[in-house]
Amino acid sequence: MIIFSSISFIFRFLPIFLVIYYLTPARLRNAVLTAGSLVFYAFGSLPGTALLAVLTVGNHLFGTAAWTRPGREPSSLQRGLGLAAILADLGVLAACKVLGRVLGSAWLPVGLSFYIFKMLSFQLDIRAGRIVRKPDMLSTAAYLTMFPQITQGPIMRYADGGFDERLPRETSLRNFADGLFFFVLGLSMKVLLADRLAILWSELRRIGYASISTPLAWLGAYGYTFRLYYDFWGYSLMAAGIGTMLGFRFIVNFDHPYAAVGIADFYRRWHVTLGHWFRDYVYIPLGGSRNGTLRCIGSLLAVWTLTGLWHGGSLNFLIWGLLLGVLIILEKFVLRGLLQRVPLVGRLGVWILIPLTWVIFAFPDLGELQVYVGRLFPLFANGVAVNAGDMAKYGGLFWPYFAAAILFCVPDFYGFVVTRRTKLPVVLAALALFWLSIYRIVTSAANPFMYFSF
Repeated sequence: MIIFSSISFIFRFLPIFLVIYYLTPARLRNAVLTAGSLVFYAFGSLPGTALLAVLTVGNHLFGTAAWTRPGREPSSLQRGLGLAAILADLGVLAACKVLGRVLGSAWLPVGLSFYIFKMLSFQLDIRAGRIVRKPDMLSTAAYLTMFPQITQGPIMRYADGGFDERLPRETSLRNFADGLFFFVLGLSMKVLLADRLAILWSELRRIGYASISTPLAWLGAYGYTFRLYYDFWGYSLMAAGIGTMLGFRFIVNFDHPYAAVGIADFYRRWHVTLGHWFRDYVYIPLGGSRNGTLRCIGSLLAVWTLTGLWHGGSLNFLIWGLLLGVLIILEKFVLRGLLQRVPLVGRLGVWILIPLTWVIFAFPDLGELQVYVGRLFPLFANGVAVNAGDMAKYGGLFWPYFAAAILFCVPDFYGFVVTRRTKLPVVLAALALFWLSIYRIVTSAANPFMYFSF
């Protein structure tokens, strides 16, 4: 698989593709995007590419057969075809997840969860009459396979990508420059922050979780938190940047979640497109918040159970999802008044509880999870001073990365940088970050994006 933070992608695939794409007439660019995306995916797995192609064709055929003009009621046959496509997509996702659990996650097609959710949204939007024009094959294929989103999202809707409008995308020098800036910013987050913090987590595993002190265990929890954040936010910025270069609108997938005032607010800001997917296709259809307290609680628990299972089939993901569902229910029905009166309580809750939930997320092995939680809370395990000097050692090594990670969690700082992206000092800083990232890529082992496994 070609990954965005690789020399082959940055200096070979992307430049060649962009030249071909820009030289191609606007009416043929969906064909170029589809072909380029399949080539991109084929470098990782030919069988996976065959599955993607079959699913793409099948979803188009069933989707167009089920499509009706806005205002017209679909026939029972059309509804049946649409339902069959939805069940087939869910069946493929479930079967692959089960096989991945049995045979190992490396067996799973890369990005399966993401592109299946795009296929489901395509079918559900047709079923609900949200797609105004009957999709043509190339528009469907370009939407479902487009390489900036195929492996880790964002989960863009068909209409949001402009496929429903059949208008030429705006490819301009300004869009190219903006897209390039966000690509470089995301690359820097991935290579210079996430990958550096990954070393800390690897060191803790090498030492042995039972042998680290409580302060280092907490440092590791925050290190994993920031690693996950900048790995996925970095990817999302790179994907959105490439999309902008291709003429698509910029998709915000992370909206400064660590500035949130509570757990629910955090997940309105974290992985925004996935949150909107579950809101529109699960939470609201189940009743949401407009049909009484019990229906709302049931809807939230269903959403977070499915969110946990979407990430993986091991028990830790289910525990993680259900715990978040319970925390959000407590916020909504028990703590709402306190959080409104004293927002600081919610902000502190984000910075304390979210890293603890990521610890659960990090350990498919519940035995290892138990050991690590024992180091975080030594009252329930062996003493605190297992390795009393380790915090000073690793804190001294990694503090610059933590400082940068915290700085970019401040919305005003990020906004200051982004709004001045055309100014010479910011352009020069971006150029320096780009070449420093390239140096790190060349001199370090490849480190794939964490969400590849989902």
